[in-house]
Amino acid sequence: MKKLFTLFILLAALVAVGSAYWARQPILPADAKAVDFTINPGSGVNGSAQQIADAGVPINPDLFALLARLSGKGAKIKAGSYELKPGATPMRLLEQLVRGEFAQESLTVIEGWTFKQMRKAIAEHPGLKHDTITWSDEQLLARVTDQYKQPEGLFFPDTYLFAKGSSDLQIYKQAFALMNKRLNEAWSQRNLSLPYHTPYDALTMASIVEKETGRKSERGMVAGVFTNRLKVGMLLQTDPTVIYGMGERYQGNIRKSDLLTDTPYNTYTRKGMPPTPISLPGAASLAAAMNPDKTEALYFVARGDGTSHFSSNLSEHNQAVNRYQR
Repeated sequence: MKKLFTLFILLAALVAVGSAYWARQPILPADAKAVDFTINPGSGVNGSAQQIADAGVPINPDLFALLARLSGKGAKIKAGSYELKPGATPMRLLEQLVRGEFAQESLTVIEGWTFKQMRKAIAEHPGLKHDTITWSDEQLLARVTDQYKQPEGLFFPDTYLFAKGSSDLQIYKQAFALMNKRLNEAWSQRNLSLPYHTPYDALTMASIVEKETGRKSERGMVAGVFTNRLKVGMLLQTDPTVIYGMGERYQGNIRKSDLLTDTPYNTYTRKGMPPTPISLPGAASLAAAMNPDKTEALYFVARGDGTSHFSSNLSEHNQAVNRYQR
């Protein structure tokens, strides 16, 4: 019996040493591709280990389950989507599962995009679960907020990180919350003499500024021109609003007949601002709309090099048009 007991102790020691060695060896070689896998809720230790192996991770599920139990961490494994990178050991893998270090994905919403472009990018992202893909804009917005009827302009352009397999609704909620936060912050610091009645008015102006110039340094001047026009009762006469109102009819060129065709967004035929924003404005355009540059300018024209010429009267503006565009 004494010999058997000694043999048992030796075997146990060998297993312990072998397990410790195995637990610290890389599962994938350095030149291998990462492997994605998912742990389903309620899987338990054995189920989790088997799902990892079934996903293509070259690991013995029985050994991994034993490691999880012996370490006392078996009950702490979190369900979710993961990525095993080259060089990770069984011990590091277990740490990932216990900490819930889910596979990270990212999606970038670009400043100046329309909501339609944002929806397309989200619908095409392979790392998201597409819960909203069949919803109308109105149905989607109703799941995000009950404050507004139209979604345009309400989502902040930024890069969003999320766990692989997350619902796409999460991105919309994050982007709306961030825009709401940035808009309210900017509104609280606005110039009180501006011709806006609500933060939504300022958001609409910011969306126009976003589309009128890609040059950050000129956004304050562009906003100054448009707020000056509003103050004196002039038409805004901004092409991006006309283009937005054209919808699918816009094919890359805007003609004189388009400027004369009335739509709710045609600022050549209607006074004041359009009924909704026309794009997703970024932080610089929000700041410009809330605190425009102090200027007497009422006109501006593109020079053709990315900058604009600003004029305070029509005569000077016409000269600039002849110089830079005709």
